[in-house]
Amino acid sequence: MKADLLCGRQTLAVELPERAVLLESSAAEALADPGEAVVDALRNPIGSKPLREIAMGRKNACIVISDITRPVPNRLILPPLLQTLEESGIRRQDITILIATGMHRPNLGDELAGMVGREIMENYTIVNHYCDKEEELRELTRIDGAPIEINSRYLDADLKILTGLIEPHFYAGFSGSRKSILPGISSFETMKFMHSYKVIDQLRGANCRLENNIFHDYAMEVTEQAGIDFILNVVINQDRQPTGIFGGHYEAAHRAGCEMVKSHAVVDLEEKMDLVITSAGGYPLDATFYQVSKCLISAMDILRPGGSILVTCGCEEGLGSEGFCTIMRSNPTPEDFDRHHADPENFVIDQWCAQNIYQALGYSGRVYIYSPGLSGQDVERFQGVKIDDVQKTIDGLVQNHEKIAVAADGPYVIGKVRG
Repeated sequence: MKADLLCGRQTLAVELPERAVLLESSAAEALADPGEAVVDALRNPIGSKPLREIAMGRKNACIVISDITRPVPNRLILPPLLQTLEESGIRRQDITILIATGMHRPNLGDELAGMVGREIMENYTIVNHYCDKEEELRELTRIDGAPIEINSRYLDADLKILTGLIEPHFYAGFSGSRKSILPGISSFETMKFMHSYKVIDQLRGANCRLENNIFHDYAMEVTEQAGIDFILNVVINQDRQPTGIFGGHYEAAHRAGCEMVKSHAVVDLEEKMDLVITSAGGYPLDATFYQVSKCLISAMDILRPGGSILVTCGCEEGLGSEGFCTIMRSNPTPEDFDRHHADPENFVIDQWCAQNIYQALGYSGRVYIYSPGLSGQDVERFQGVKIDDVQKTIDGLVQNHEKIAVAADGPYVIGKVRG
């Protein structure tokens, strides 16, 4: 059997024994007329009235969009959405587009123009969410004593609309809908809770699962209290072409989109594997080791305790942010990480992805890492095994690992063990 593992800007061709199970997502066909599909989703939504009817008589509107880190086709979905609002009687100057940056940097200038198109940028009010600007946030509720603070522009809007992508997510089960609010337009204090050691520790096997998912449950609770009138979510394929447009009720339309994603991205397995060979998804997804946590969690979900993981990742920008580098370089073992970061007083940005990496390191017997962008010293610091020859390493591992799974596209395909 042959497979092409994604790694940075290249692919690595490897040979595997015939007994290996190749995890592949099924092809998702692009929409023939995505523009018409958007219009249809606004006129014939799932679980709600048409957007034009909902918008009639509303004084103003807030449309939440994802930031630059998510490949949402805003130039496709925003024009008909904005046109519908204006035709319903909402004046252009009373429409605010709010960018759900979470804890990311703002999107401005040419970057913003690339996201939404220069015409929309120059003719509509567009604001970035800042998670640390207390004057732009308001406490909505408390969960386990933690303040849940949401952007006040959204809370004060007469008409509230969420847009975004629906794709597998290793915390929320699937992205989209409620995730635009939590964590999209939440405060830093709120995200300290939602990404805390305690919450992340309860999310094993959460990828592509909404039931029995504390992250999803919290986000739904907050969304219902914050209010939401309509969602417009998109499903895309690996070529970033729209394959489905889902508009309407924040739960009904979202679940319909999740079912489409599940039908293409999830592969069922009968049992857990001894060896999982995977990739971090290639560039730009694997530009830093920070993002490799996604494929490691997916691999761990189908691995027997003490099994092995081999991952390919370009990491041309190294480990990641300064804070993430500090975590990975100062915690040699999963026990060291747990000892320090289980204490809420020691919370730092980016610790949640590090927590997932240490979970995989602690669960497996060995994590073998092929990465041109990482130094052997960095990999050895957190007790990974740096390798220089993927095929040679695989040839050695298959000698004493009977059950083998290969996810050449990494986090784009999700394995699930039946039961």
